[in-house]
Amino acid sequence: MRRAILTFIIALNVFAAVTLADEGMWPLDSLDKLPWKDLRERGLKLSSEEILALKDAVVLLGGGTGSFVSPQGLVITNHHVAYGAIQFQSTARENFIANGFLAKTREEELPAPGYTASVLVDFRDVTREVLAATKPEMSDAERQQAIDRRRNEIAREAEKRAPGLRATVVDMLSGKRYMLYVYQEFKDVRLVYAPPASVGEYGGEIDNWMWPRHTGDFSFMRVYAGPDGNPAPYSKDNVPYRPKRWLKLATKPVREGDFVMVLGYPGTTMRYRSSYSIAFNQNVTYPRQIAFYSDLIRLLEEEGNKDPELRVRFASRLKGLYNSLKYMQGMVEGLKKTRLVAKKQEQERQFQAFLQRRPDFQQRYGDVLPSIEKLYRELSTYEAKQAVLGYFNFSTVFSFARTIWYWADERAKPPEERDPGFNEEELPRVKENFQNAERNLHVPTDKRILALVLRRAAQLPEGQRIQALEPVLGNWKGEVLDQRIERFVDSLYAGTKVIDLNERLKMLGMTKAEIEQLGDPLIRFAAELRKESKELEDRYRAFSGAVTRLRGLLIEGFQAWRGGALYPDANRTLRLTYGTVCGYSPRDAVWYKWATTLRGVVEKDTGEDPFDCPEPLKEIAASRDYGRYVHPDLKDVMVNFLADLDITGGNSGSPVLNGKGELVGVAFDGNYEAMTSDFVFDPDLTRAISVNIGYVLFIADRLNKAENVLRELGVR
Repeated sequence: MRRAILTFIIALNVFAAVTLADEGMWPLDSLDKLPWKDLRERGLKLSSEEILALKDAVVLLGGGTGSFVSPQGLVITNHHVAYGAIQFQSTARENFIANGFLAKTREEELPAPGYTASVLVDFRDVTREVLAATKPEMSDAERQQAIDRRRNEIAREAEKRAPGLRATVVDMLSGKRYMLYVYQEFKDVRLVYAPPASVGEYGGEIDNWMWPRHTGDFSFMRVYAGPDGNPAPYSKDNVPYRPKRWLKLATKPVREGDFVMVLGYPGTTMRYRSSYSIAFNQNVTYPRQIAFYSDLIRLLEEEGNKDPELRVRFASRLKGLYNSLKYMQGMVEGLKKTRLVAKKQEQERQFQAFLQRRPDFQQRYGDVLPSIEKLYRELSTYEAKQAVLGYFNFSTVFSFARTIWYWADERAKPPEERDPGFNEEELPRVKENFQNAERNLHVPTDKRILALVLRRAAQLPEGQRIQALEPVLGNWKGEVLDQRIERFVDSLYAGTKVIDLNERLKMLGMTKAEIEQLGDPLIRFAAELRKESKELEDRYRAFSGAVTRLRGLLIEGFQAWRGGALYPDANRTLRLTYGTVCGYSPRDAVWYKWATTLRGVVEKDTGEDPFDCPEPLKEIAASRDYGRYVHPDLKDVMVNFLADLDITGGNSGSPVLNGKGELVGVAFDGNYEAMTSDFVFDPDLTRAISVNIGYVLFIADRLNKAENVLRELGVR
């Protein structure tokens, strides 16, 4: 009964004290807020200083997280985090996705274009510096623009301290605090070892976000530096980076009931959002994205089925879309099933009742929720148009044209009038992105994507139509509309030079006047859409400024009402979360155990993708020849395990550590029943799924014979 009451309180009150459960993604400057006595009793052996020092071993890697596991810059991460690099180097003839990849020497390691590995070197509170740029008489839009500009100025100033630094100023607790994070950003990252898809993607999209899971979702990459040890572009003269710290592999396997913790870079959570925000996501944003992503996936699948080479080219893109689609579908299902909007509304009614009893608080917080409601009503009058304008960037060729025009247009403005995010020093990165995109560009498919977006634009309601498209779309329907869209797209692609790599690189250096003289139809089209996008960006900046200010007040008000320690929402900065290895009950009469084993891998085998278990694994399972990889409790090779860790997207590849700070696993997913954890943490349901480090070693040893990797890890 006590457990049921506790669960209800936490589900209803996201502002409750963290001591009620292992909830929270804690920044490293907030370690003093943790319940240290309790953590030590549960098995934590490290001090706060020792945990802080581990930041040197954890890297912001691509779209996820990784960790150093050797003094030679070797990084372990997820297979799906390294997937872009695996796909980039694959062809239909030499398919590293399907067959796996192993570099037996440093010379065989493959470049991972577009990947960077960032190591945190400094962080500090810059709230006063940021807010000093604001004035009481500013409108919300002016205030937000001033804040954005000052944040970028502080970051750029920090980057000048040394070569190879990248800095960012992030918002904590909806503008209550601002923190500067400074990283060493390494641009030479190489692929070392990835298991075949029959291990690294075992279960595919069927098992994605699901438990029980049997996936060897791991890969190894290496970070390289210049001969002086500092970040440098890819070069044959570069040497493996020597990190200050690297993680030791645990000598004892993780067991049920063990204390574990994660250090990683979670992406985004929305724990302190109002009912209006949650309802808008549930009823508007997610359904629209689900529909568009579903159409885009079908299009790419159709194109990929025409040609094995295209299937490889589109593999990474499709994987990301599949993952996002299932996430959003699960989110809508979970929000409705848990009735989170209704629970939030009840919470807000209680808050308003509290304010009625406290006139001093009523004066400060009484208008917060009504004002937020008004903002979301206003947002609904233009958000659909803004979303469709954003979909145009799914066309790679259009995104080239948009970027070329953006750079020329911003350069032509006085510095004080430029977009706050514009930075001339980013030009080399933009050129690199243009070059990397060439590998997977397929113009016929790209044309189909642009046509798909145009059809979405044709469905926009009155009042949100894109004016630049009215001559093309008008009120036409059906086959006539399709023909008009097809002719329009053909004319854009036939007349543009943006498709040519050398031409688009040259355009990045041109002035606005020079770009206009080219008369390129696709750039001209991008410029017209930019005008309408800019108008909406200005409106959205006003919305963002106002809602951020109000969310900060709401958090402040709830804390005054309820009390308790607060952690900021995830924002892609390094966080610590901790918990216990345990199973869960997803529904009546069902209990999921805490771990899966090799036996389960074989039980799922169908001989066909995505359940095509490699023959050597089936032979080992049949003979039970597990050797030193047998788990003492499970009497089998442990594959994946669960823990009630508070993680989200971006944590993929994060190290899972025991109480001594040793690596016991690599986090790679959450469970479907708790996908709403981005909005609310439920201790009974929220679980992180990790691959057991013992299974990583087992696959490297018994399946792929990766002797060089095992030696470097110190297990040979």
